[in-house]
Formats: sequence, structure tokens, C-alpha cells
Amino acid sequence: MQDSEHGFDLDDDGEFLNGQLLIAMPGIEDPRFQRAVILMCAHTPEQAMGITVNRPVDGLMVPELLERLGIDMPSRPPNHAVLAGGPVERERGFVVHTDDFMTAESSLPIMEGLALTATREALDAMSDIQRRPRQSVLALGCALWTPGQLEQEIRENVWLACAADEALIFDEDYDTKWTRALAKIGVAPDRLVAQSGQA
Repeated sequence: MQDSEHGFDLDDDGEFLNGQLLIAMPGIEDPRFQRAVILMCAHTPEQAMGITVNRPVDGLMVPELLERLGIDMPSRPPNHAVLAGGPVERERGFVVHTDDFMTAESSLPIMEGLALTATREALDAMSDIQRRPRQSVLALGCALWTPGQLEQEIRENVWLACAADEALIFDEDYDTKWTRALAKIGVAPDRLVAQSGQA
């Protein structure tokens, strides 16, 4: 998958923070990322791209969005909230899902057992009980960083990172994901000193 306007290519097999969760530090200046938990889907020297997994779009559920998009629904998809994945390409759908559903042309492996698909095939699969992945989340938009930008923000204490797990990615307890992600690395929110930073 490639977006020529924004210059990221999701076909690269990057390493770095792929499959990790970024956790926004208190004091981050950009309100779009306050208390954000972002699944890193691609991270190479040339690019960084992630999907925020704890920001539901107010009042918008997956079946409603698929209906608006004209997706045939042979069986009703899970009634999960649509997420605000990030400030870039907010009209584009990104599906993070378990790898029991994959398309050879457009699914990007993120880590073992997990992939990202940003094409209609993933939406069609979500609406079909015979084809849908075991777990999935649909997000509108993504977060992007230019070369070296994310690394600099990490040096400036804008972000912490922790290992991803299915609960943090897929469960619907959005209000606690930030504190649960911090707990995975042994950090209590009230012990964090607010650092100024700008994403």
C-alpha cells in the first residue's frame, strides 16, 4: 500500500518499533495525541506509521459506517466503535486485524499474528461471518512521521513504548488503555513528570 501524497510505502519490511504500542507522555503539546495509544504498523528509517487504538469516533459504529459505504453485509459485522486512527487521511479506512484474514496484495504484516489492510477487501470480510478475522478494528485516518521525526520525539520524552497485546489493541475499554499500556512497563501515571513535547 502506498500513498504518494504523503510518501509512505507500507510494503517495506521495517523493524524498529513495528508491532509496539506508543504511549503519549503527559504534557504532549498536540491535543490530538493526548493520552494516545498508537499501534506502530510500519517503522523504517524512511517512515513511521501507526493507528491510534483508544480513540472511538463519537457515535459511529462499524455496521453504520459499512452501510454508509455501500458494503454488502451478508451477516452483521461486530458492533464495535469506529476509531479515530490519526490526523492523516481521516476519510480513509484502516483495518487492523488478526492474520487469519490476509490478502496477498494489500495486507501488511505488523507482527506475528497481526496485520493491517487498508482496502475494501478488509471491509467486505468484516461484514461476512464466513470470512471475517477473529479480531479486527476499523479506524479512520492514521498517524505519520517523517524520517527521523519519531526518533527525535522519543529522545524528547514525547512517547514511551510497550509490547502490544490483543486486549490493548482490540478490546473496547478505551478509557483505560492508556493506563493499562503504562502498567505493562511498570509506570504509574501519577508518577510521570509531565514533559513538554510536540508530536
